[in-house]
Amino acid sequence: MKKALSRRDFLKIGALALGSLAFNPFPASEDDYTYPAGTLGRVTRDVTIYKEPLWTGGTATGYRHKNDLINIYYEVTPSEGPAYNPVWYRTWAGYVHSGYIQRVKVRLNAPLSSLPETGTLCEVTVPYTGVYQYSSEFGWQHKTNLFYQSTHWAIQVDEGPDGEAWYRLEDELSWERYHVPAAHLRPISDEELSPISPEVLPNDKRIEISLANQTLTAFEGEQAVFYTKISSGLNIQPDPDDTPWSTPPGNYHIESKYPSKHMGSGILANPYGDDLPGVPWTMFFLNPPGYAIHGAYWHNNFGIQMSHGCINMRNEEAKWLYRWANPVFKTPIKGRFDWHQNGWGTRVIVT
Repeated sequence: MKKALSRRDFLKIGALALGSLAFNPFPASEDDYTYPAGTLGRVTRDVTIYKEPLWTGGTATGYRHKNDLINIYYEVTPSEGPAYNPVWYRTWAGYVHSGYIQRVKVRLNAPLSSLPETGTLCEVTVPYTGVYQYSSEFGWQHKTNLFYQSTHWAIQVDEGPDGEAWYRLEDELSWERYHVPAAHLRPISDEELSPISPEVLPNDKRIEISLANQTLTAFEGEQAVFYTKISSGLNIQPDPDDTPWSTPPGNYHIESKYPSKHMGSGILANPYGDDLPGVPWTMFFLNPPGYAIHGAYWHNNFGIQMSHGCINMRNEEAKWLYRWANPVFKTPIKGRFDWHQNGWGTRVIVT
């Protein structure tokens, strides 16, 4: 890229970036590319800031670490870069590739005065929020963080260490309980999870996943109604005695749906950092060993293999697919044991 290129040149969006919009219910707008003041990105793993958006021969101007927040001024798509994700972000110190930057917002919410006995599904609406647990011996202690657009079950409203309303959360996998500020979580209504295209017969819906192209397409009959990039499993097997990370081709169907899923060992403050609490909009299609379609809040690098076998999607797109696919998720009526939905669901064809 030549230095003579202007900011206007940088903002031109190539055909590659627009190619998936025909069947995607989340069309791009101008705000997706020219960001207003205050637009933030959360660094999901350590990244390098460069003087120019170059993959080769770039000059580093700094580094940002996991969970740092950066200001995003605008988006750049240079001619040089990986075809699956050529987008860079302009920041104060230079340019950073978008692959490990989660665009986030700060939205505070009015706390509810009480919660139903069955619990309420909530979404984190700040870049990240601290998880605290209380004990009579040590008082309030910070354990870990929950991240933007992750989802969690709130079961009670309590007074937190700052005297404000905090939600008591219950972990979906371990049933461990902990607290976060209520203002940082947005309760999700039943209406927000209402089914999409319920009039279409279940057998007329199917999901096709191409591992070669790293894409997912949803069909109603022969009509494609949704298309996007995904990230499937890496073609490796780090532990010869464990399940390979590659996504297995085959014909499946959705077996169960979890609007919030803790993936990993279930340890809230895992010292190895490989647990993922609150994975949103999870739909298992081969379980065991546990292959699923779900949202991902830990990377923004869709179009290339990234996972341990699951199909990673953008969170808002995973939510759309979750509402569209069968079986239909129903509001819990018996407490935490109803925090998922089983049933013979939509076909999933992986090739």
